[in-house]
Amino acid sequence: MIDAIVAGHVCLDVIPDLSSSAQDQFEEILQPGRLVVIGPVTYCTGGPVSNTGLALTKLGIRTQLMGKVGDDIFGQVIQDYARAYGANLADAMVVDPAADTSYTIVLSPPGVDRIFLHHPGANDTFGADDIRYDLVADSRLFHFGYPPLMKRMYETGRSELMQVFQRAKDTGVTTSLDMALPDPSSPAGRADWQGILRSVLPHVDLFLPSIEEILFMLRPASYQTLCEEAGGPNILPLIRPELLSDVSQELIELGSKIVALKLGDRGLYLRTTGLGDLETLGRARPSDAAAWANRELWAPCFQVEMVGTTGSGDATIAGLLSALLRGLSAEQALTAAVAVGACNVEAADALGGIRPWGETWHRVRSGWARQDLALDAPGWHLDDQYHLWVGWGGT
Repeated sequence: MIDAIVAGHVCLDVIPDLSSSAQDQFEEILQPGRLVVIGPVTYCTGGPVSNTGLALTKLGIRTQLMGKVGDDIFGQVIQDYARAYGANLADAMVVDPAADTSYTIVLSPPGVDRIFLHHPGANDTFGADDIRYDLVADSRLFHFGYPPLMKRMYETGRSELMQVFQRAKDTGVTTSLDMALPDPSSPAGRADWQGILRSVLPHVDLFLPSIEEILFMLRPASYQTLCEEAGGPNILPLIRPELLSDVSQELIELGSKIVALKLGDRGLYLRTTGLGDLETLGRARPSDAAAWANRELWAPCFQVEMVGTTGSGDATIAGLLSALLRGLSAEQALTAAVAVGACNVEAADALGGIRPWGETWHRVRSGWARQDLALDAPGWHLDDQYHLWVGWGGT
């Protein structure tokens, strides 16, 4: 049996080396008609199929990838990259001769925020019928990522993404969903995300968005207000436990059984429903469901020297899912999530910092220091054993 299937968005990142360019030369580089000498190019795969799927593999989880690429050079590069981590990892990838492989050109000169030139390619044509449900039926966990970056997942209203999860859940698998933050002015940003969430979350066991993503989709007015108060998109310093409790309660009422909200450098928040619902989770349900029931936890990040944040959210999810599949407690799962996320940011790419499971867990048990996270909110207290904040609980 496969431990985990990771499906959804996949692309190839093309990263030219601009390190020799001075900050004040960048505008000149973009002028038409110029020939600019730069450094070599780096290729790496991106998206949750690669980032979460290959991180799970490095953590010792038997994983199968399900994405869609074109019958072209970039598609072959993605498949070869995956097979370097496991000979059969890419066997369920769809190769569509009529589509182009998705790619992103990442322009990252010194002292200038990165610019992404993205072609969605085959991701836009990925649909419910591109998933191998026979393999899903032989797996414990089905994880899907980034539907806001996949046209068919949102342009058909509520139907396509709901079909994916309804058909997957009907096999008895445990289902998991990650999101992405769309450009507000794009078709994805204007989609009916409230309606999509209402239709799909009854079939989603674990819902794992960032707080920015879920506020944008579920409470756009509140998201806009927070951005105005923050003076920009970095709303994390303004996030309070009361807001997390309120949003997670709404998501549980919409159907999710376990909600984890990614909070960037402020850690990871977890909320779970009651025992009866957790016992319906499927083949990857917690081995001690009673110990997972009605929990509300907030884990601070571990202290690291940060090199890059590419794929940090995907890595955090991989840590959480790895712990769930290993039958660990909610406290241990949350700890594993922020530990793998911390390892990720110690490297510039999405996978270079990920360590084997045993090495990661040894680092945690050896007294790895946490970042400071002070919560002054009614009903919350610090668990000294796990260094987590514990709230009121769930429903």
